[in-house]
Order: sequence, then C-alpha cells, then structure tokens
Amino acid sequence: METNVNTDKNSGLARALGWFSIGLGLAQLLAPARVAKVAGADPDPNTIRLMRALGAREFLSGVGILSGQHSTAWLRARVAGDLVDLALLGRLMASDDSNRRMTTVATLAVAGVAALDVVAAQRAS
Repeated sequence: METNVNTDKNSGLARALGWFSIGLGLAQLLAPARVAKVAGADPDPNTIRLMRALGAREFLSGVGILSGQHSTAWLRARVAGDLVDLALLGRLMASDDSNRRMTTVATLAVAGVAALDVVAAQRAS
C-alpha cells in the first residue's frame, strides 16, 4: 500500500528529506563546479555534466516526496540514488585526481543521509 507522506505519522523525516533533496539538487544544478570541489572532484566539463544530472535527480526526488504522491517510491528512489552517489564517490576516492580528505567527508555525509533515507523508506512502507 502506498503511503502519502502528508498523512504518515513519520512525515517529518520524509518532508525534511524532500526539502534537503530540493536544496542539494538546486546547488548541483546552479553551482555544479562548487559542489564538485566540495566532494573532492576536479570540476572539469564531464564532472559538471554529471553533477547537473545528479542535481536533476535530487531535485525531482524532493518534489516527488513533497507532492505526497507515491511517496514510498520516491523515498526508495532516494535510497537508490544514494547507492549511485556512494559508488561514484568510491570511484573518485580510487582516483589520483581527487582530494581524498574532501571525498572522505563527502562519503561520510552521503552515508549518513542514506541511513536516514532507508529509515524514511521503511517507515513509509
């Protein structure tokens, strides 16, 4: 059964994650080079394109969660996105071109948000 975030007793976490997604997505869309640097990546044209694609995914997930329509699916999409992000950060960590300290911090942040996404998705199910 699909849960509507607006009526779920745990909707506060889902709403917070929705707004977080919108904010992060906008940052990745509007300032992709800066977000890439924060993640420890060289903001070359390929990285900027990837960052914008990830930003669009984040933004759409946030809008989907806050819409209250098919919220469980949108929360699960955030978890899947977290897995993609962690894989990309792992690849970046293995690269000689990364700032490993910044990438480690970014990886820990994504892992923390991923844990919240899993909790929110489980509560919505």
